[in-house]
Amino acid sequence: MAVEKELKAEMYKRSPQGWMKHIDFILWDILVLQLAYILAYRIRHGRLWPFDNPNYRMLGIILAVADLLIAIIFNSMHNVIKRGHGKEFIESARHSLLVLAAMSLYMFSVQSGDVYSRITLYLTAVFHFIFGYVIRLFWKAFLKRANKKRSKASMVLIASERRIPEILKKASELDDFNYDGIILFDRNAAGETIQGVPVIANLSDAADYICREHVDEVFVFPTRIADIEYQGKGEDTLAVLISQFKEMAIPVHVRLPLNEYGGKNFLEKVGGYDVYTSTINYATPVQMAIKRLFDIIGGLIGSLGALVIILIVGPKIKRESPGPVLFKQTRIGLNGKQFKCYKIRSMYMDADERKKELMSQNRVADGMMFKMDFDPRIIGNRIVDGKQVTGIGEMLRSTSLDEFPQFFNVLKGDMSLVGTRPPTVDEWDKYKYHHRARLATKPGLTGMWQVSGRSRITDFEQIVKLDTAYINNWSLALDVKILFKTIKVVLNKEGAM
Repeated sequence: MAVEKELKAEMYKRSPQGWMKHIDFILWDILVLQLAYILAYRIRHGRLWPFDNPNYRMLGIILAVADLLIAIIFNSMHNVIKRGHGKEFIESARHSLLVLAAMSLYMFSVQSGDVYSRITLYLTAVFHFIFGYVIRLFWKAFLKRANKKRSKASMVLIASERRIPEILKKASELDDFNYDGIILFDRNAAGETIQGVPVIANLSDAADYICREHVDEVFVFPTRIADIEYQGKGEDTLAVLISQFKEMAIPVHVRLPLNEYGGKNFLEKVGGYDVYTSTINYATPVQMAIKRLFDIIGGLIGSLGALVIILIVGPKIKRESPGPVLFKQTRIGLNGKQFKCYKIRSMYMDADERKKELMSQNRVADGMMFKMDFDPRIIGNRIVDGKQVTGIGEMLRSTSLDEFPQFFNVLKGDMSLVGTRPPTVDEWDKYKYHHRARLATKPGLTGMWQVSGRSRITDFEQIVKLDTAYINNWSLALDVKILFKTIKVVLNKEGAM
């Protein structure tokens, strides 16, 4: 048993990943939230201990759960160590407001506003922000002091000569470990010194050297994937060297050269194999479940609204343009999947045929989308005595009422409340590689383009930038922000096309 404990102590200790990486900050935040709650209760009710009251005991438990869930879902502690005082102030305030919003929603949902004191809740939020901000600054300062005092791992760096300055600079900024030696895989340089760090061996004798010297870990930094397998002659390759380190049971960190392509990179299992995944962004299962729940609730409410609108405007559409009230069009959705998009028909039945005749008047210069200032294909649009006259079709489009049946698509799962605009098949056929990035998420009823003055943006490349910016920076909080902006845009009739 003693031998087993000793072996465990010597084995490599893997750093926590995801939100667990900062579990200490999360636990501190839950603790100070409870202290804030106790102080607020004391000020409001004149009693020290809220947990004697069954109602307030339950509220204290829910506060802790809400704090934990918000920290996980909104990733509140992301990069907490690197954040400066100003950024930490903003993030602490944001986190406290999210907890307050969650608790307000809970009290509204269970109709308990007359049971709990709102002043207690507001005071809790204020104290939570103050205590949380202070404890984060204190704990970061403590960790930095402790990091300087602890003994650091002895790390050997294996890389090409031109990348050494960059790697050493980044390591000095993080101050997590020391590079005690360098091995170059692009030339023999044993005995030389690079920026104060000795080149301890060549690639050919690296395994023999490390086998007999004190080395805790090895960091291999290939410039290209091909460097791992093909660099060197005969057996002198990085792949063979990595295998030899594995045989010695030395922890080896291999940097896969995919980071330059941007996006999010992480390790996972696919088909039973460990793989390195690179993607524009990712969402956790919890985040996707919450987003889908929002879509279902919003889809149900919106679908009821769509049915009411169809009953009201349907007869007028049929009178002015005989044909179906609902218009179905094939659109391109998530990752290129085709689906039928529903809209209230605002155009005449021959709109697609007439589109070719009107291409010269397209406002989107590169032809990647089709938009006109005054589209004669819209029901009721006509020229009378030289003046442009509009009708039911233009009203539906300017108020976005024609898009309400897309809530049916949201319920089906083809679309989301917030996403990117789904292209038509002919638009999709013209896409270049970077345009396809728009389809890395479900298309949405609204999105960054719609709330950024879409009628003024006619450059398709700018639309692509807005959509990819949404995907790159996606969060549940961003979806909520876009939804509120959409309401403002629709009510003010801004940006409709």
